[in-house]
Amino acid sequence: MPLLIVAIGIIVLLILITGFKLNTFVSLIIVSFGVALFLGMPLDEIVSSIEGGLGGTLGHIALIFGLGAMLGKLIADAGGAQRIAMTLIEKFGEKRIQWAVVVASFIVGIALFFEVGLVLLIPIVFTIAKQLKVSIVYLGIPMAAALLATHGFLPPHPGPTAIAGEYGADIGMVLLYGIIVAIPTVILAGPVYTKFAKKIVPSAFNKSGNIASLGEQKTFKLEETPGFGISVVTSMFPVILMSIATIINMIQTSAGIEDNTFFSIVRLLGNASTSMLISLVFAIYTMGIARKIAIKDVMNSCAVSISHIGMMLLIIGGGGAFKQVLINGGVGDYVAEIFQGSSMSPLILAWIVAAILRISLGSATVAALSTAGLVIPLLGQYDVNLALVVLATGAGSSICSHVNDAGFWMIKEYFGLSMKETFGTWTVLSTITSVAGLAFILLLNLIV
Repeated sequence: MPLLIVAIGIIVLLILITGFKLNTFVSLIIVSFGVALFLGMPLDEIVSSIEGGLGGTLGHIALIFGLGAMLGKLIADAGGAQRIAMTLIEKFGEKRIQWAVVVASFIVGIALFFEVGLVLLIPIVFTIAKQLKVSIVYLGIPMAAALLATHGFLPPHPGPTAIAGEYGADIGMVLLYGIIVAIPTVILAGPVYTKFAKKIVPSAFNKSGNIASLGEQKTFKLEETPGFGISVVTSMFPVILMSIATIINMIQTSAGIEDNTFFSIVRLLGNASTSMLISLVFAIYTMGIARKIAIKDVMNSCAVSISHIGMMLLIIGGGGAFKQVLINGGVGDYVAEIFQGSSMSPLILAWIVAAILRISLGSATVAALSTAGLVIPLLGQYDVNLALVVLATGAGSSICSHVNDAGFWMIKEYFGLSMKETFGTWTVLSTITSVAGLAFILLLNLIV
């Protein structure tokens, strides 16, 4: 019965969002109340459960998410992202143009959230494709693969950041393992899949696309942008700080070194929130003050970035509320009982649950958070690397983007594709990212 109630709740959520066009956050809260009632939760505990889930989720990621949005916006507004893309494309040359797009998109994708990275990089891809007389889809597939992989596997993106908090995983380890998994996954879903996509949907490679809906793009002359080196360092600064701290902590643990003030400072600096704050202050200088940009304009970029993520934060909070209802309503314990004594890896289970929810709901972040509510009670039964469970959940939540996902329509409209062509490029690409990601996570699990 608990699983049947959850299934009906998900169907109702799908109807509210796609059928009645209700806001995702509002739909999540309505369904959370409904599921809580039907699960038989005490009436005086329902509201506190929903508020606790919403607050607990946002309490962990709001700071990281907000600072990350500001960092990305500063890099974009200063022309840093454009400098990274154009320089790499120039260095790699025409023959290796796809690899230039992959590397540029990966670096930019770490700092910018998926939709923002897409809107920023598509005009650059269109310009390069026109100059080199190559198909926009030929460059668009590797770009989308890199952005999707960073979105699914790497903090400070909302999905992996939120799930790491729910599972109690070390966010530095999630980042380190996420990079190891993301790199080969992007290669398979990007440049390698492009060769097959040409045979599956050859017509897609003849489309010219249309980015008129993006409006007038802010473009820079190369000499107006910050240097390539400082742009890359600024984009990667949170990754650098968290990775250094994680490696030092791993050395401390493996060598059995006693804890001291030095390691406490390292842990503080490597904490995701601290790393993001330091990175933002660094970006204010490198992308603003050092380039003689008025601090008022720099702060305006920060303010605009926050206004763009307000609804996303609420949706993530709504997903957290739904997750908490599943836990407090006993659904997670029920799932744990079903799989008690099972030989199925929790990594595979997390991936399957997230994949089903992603296909049903469309939102990768909501699917990932809902998965946490079902999987958390299971984790006590297994000796499993929590960072890898985060990545497995992220991989599952990336699968099979289709008509209920905003990303599907963005790709379709910008690249001027038909429905069939969008399924043959973007939907297959997202599925490869998910399946290949899981394969590399399972391989990594054998090593670590």
